[in-house]
Amino acid sequence: MSLFFQSGYSAFLGLIANLVLTVLLSPTIFGMYITVLSIISLLNYFSDIGLAASLIQKKAITDDDIKTTFTVQQILIMSLVIIGFLSTSFIKKFYSLPVEGTYLYWGLLLAFFISSLKTIPSIFLERKIQFQKIVRVQVIENTVFYLLATILAVFNFGVMSFTYAVIARALIGLIAMYLISNWKPTLGISTKSLKHLLSFGLPFQASSFLALFKDDLIILFLGKVLGFEGLGYIGWAKKWAESPIRIIMDNISRVLFPVFSRIQGDKQKISRLLEKLLNYQTTLLAPAMIGLILLMEPLVNIIPRYNKWLPALPFFYIFCLSAFFSTYSTPFMNLFNALGKVKISFSFMLFWTIATWLLTPVFTQMFGLYGFPLNQLILSLTFAVVIYMAKKEVDFRFLHSVYKPLIATSVMGVIILLIINSAIPTTPLIMLTIIISALIYFIILKFIFKIDLIEELKFLFTKK
Repeated sequence: MSLFFQSGYSAFLGLIANLVLTVLLSPTIFGMYITVLSIISLLNYFSDIGLAASLIQKKAITDDDIKTTFTVQQILIMSLVIIGFLSTSFIKKFYSLPVEGTYLYWGLLLAFFISSLKTIPSIFLERKIQFQKIVRVQVIENTVFYLLATILAVFNFGVMSFTYAVIARALIGLIAMYLISNWKPTLGISTKSLKHLLSFGLPFQASSFLALFKDDLIILFLGKVLGFEGLGYIGWAKKWAESPIRIIMDNISRVLFPVFSRIQGDKQKISRLLEKLLNYQTTLLAPAMIGLILLMEPLVNIIPRYNKWLPALPFFYIFCLSAFFSTYSTPFMNLFNALGKVKISFSFMLFWTIATWLLTPVFTQMFGLYGFPLNQLILSLTFAVVIYMAKKEVDFRFLHSVYKPLIATSVMGVIILLIINSAIPTTPLIMLTIIISALIYFIILKFIFKIDLIEELKFLFTKK
């Protein structure tokens, strides 16, 4: 809960900044930023080979483990930064980047190196489940990034707004992390430690690499095939559709892997945790996603200079559905990894990656901009198979955990639809709709299903 509320600030700030930036910047500039960011994400997945995850999953770690992880990681990162810099001409020509786009690429390379120095101090905090301290750093980083990017965009810095902001975020974040979790970097490689860490790290990182290949590399492909403007529309739709996921599920996922790792021997406790988790995430996400779907079009029409994003609304609706279904796969990927069943999570990631790369080009050829969103929706439905496999490892009740908030959400959605169709949408009407729908949702849960959200929150804060 501490992680959720503190990072909620960063997520809320990000939503506001995203709103302002997409008002001020064109779809082309936004698409350029998304493309270059995906290039850096590609480098990031080669920077670790799973050693950091091994340190978190391992029951006890030694100084040799820490020193080896840091040294190997820095060797990899410096190699990747050099390769990235030497690839500038190719990337600039391939994507027809302007000079400002090249500067953004270099800025992200520099920020990539600076941020890597925070890994070990962050691992110390994760092993102790002290995520509230990690989030303090993230709050500082995101405040610097979003405020600086927004201010510079207001003063017409264009793409350079992102360049200055990402470098400032990396520097401030590095200083803040070492103030909170002090550690003196040491270099050296222990062959024994490296072999042990890689035995878990390589399969884990293989799954992570497939996630990269599935998510970020496909964005690079779309940037080339659809152009920056088309990618800008898809990026806008995906970013807004996944905003509740970033606020809620990212925090849950961040905690689940180390927590499951600590209790991996107690299947009964894991089962109880899974059922509570499924209930809470559905209770929070289902109404949020329905609210977004029904209120986004009125918002786009009301916000000044925002109707340029109207062509992206159909993609937004599809991404909302795919994002929601995908959330039911996420907890179980963490479960498989924490239990040491890395091959299961790897198999799913391999399937999703192959399917993404086989279907997206075909769908894009057939349906144009709709191709990628439709592919995402189809693949998200495989959450049912993930749940089936998870039940083989741990006994839990899925439908029992989710049906109550889903029913309440359906009733709430009908009410929202009736309100917004009864009058011309205005800002006061939308605000009133949000308040009324939230009250209806709360009342249905409390008086029909006997679920008191306030009492549930009190329980979370007081339960030891």
